[in-house]
Amino acid sequence: MGVDSDGTEAEEPGWDVDPEDEQGVAVVAALGRQLRAWREAAGLRPADFGAAIQYGEDQVRKVESGKRIPRPEYLDRADEVLNAGGRISAMKADLEQVRYPKKVRDLAKLEARAVEIGAYRIHGIHGVLQTAEYARALFEMRLPAYSQDEVERYVAARMARRSLFKRNPAPSLSIVQEEASLRRRIGGTMVWRQQLERLLEVSRLRHVALQVMPIDREVHAGMDGGIEVLKFGDGSAVGRSEGAFGGRPVSDPRQLRILELRYGMIRAQALTPLESRDFIEELLGET
Repeated sequence: MGVDSDGTEAEEPGWDVDPEDEQGVAVVAALGRQLRAWREAAGLRPADFGAAIQYGEDQVRKVESGKRIPRPEYLDRADEVLNAGGRISAMKADLEQVRYPKKVRDLAKLEARAVEIGAYRIHGIHGVLQTAEYARALFEMRLPAYSQDEVERYVAARMARRSLFKRNPAPSLSIVQEEASLRRRIGGTMVWRQQLERLLEVSRLRHVALQVMPIDREVHAGMDGGIEVLKFGDGSAVGRSEGAFGGRPVSDPRQLRILELRYGMIRAQALTPLESRDFIEELLGET
């Protein structure tokens, strides 16, 4: 565990390795062996090395045995203490590929390739639009309950997905949110307000079209569940819907046309982006 300035142990700064994640297991094991070699070459015992980088001996042993994924600051401190000249810090690039759960990494890879992303969300705010506080509140209410360690890992992964906004050129992003998802005060009023403010901020970006589906719509093409369609630069695409094709991802053009038809109707039935922005501003004004 890390050590606070008063000498007490802080929350362990890393994540357990998922034994079913073969890529993650291999990368973390290799990194651990390298760290151990560096430490032994410097003539430091695990306890002494841990004290030098402000982590406990148990944390050091877990990292070196490949059982724990260290956070980036662990590698930076190790690099400094072991005089590695940046070679240990450089391992962060490899670690970045496996520090998040595999299913999250797979989704992030798809989003990183996408030139267009279209999605309809019913219950929660789309992941790439979430604030850290809103995401944390969602993960903390999951049942069966996640450990706090798992919560923080998933929050970090979700925040990493927001990197798509920094891409140049950024992907075209079209998201329709059900009105109920905006009214539900996940995390309490302050967290909810900050989330709505984030939606307003993102809605002003030129490559983003954010729309709200009002509760009072009598005709609604999204009654079968959420939809997501990602299109790539080579002309291929992948989509998924809770109410179609067993909820499985599909890439067959005929199946994709069905999802695109439904999503196109949802967009037509929702408020326009400008009307949606006004709607969100009105929600904020109600508190």
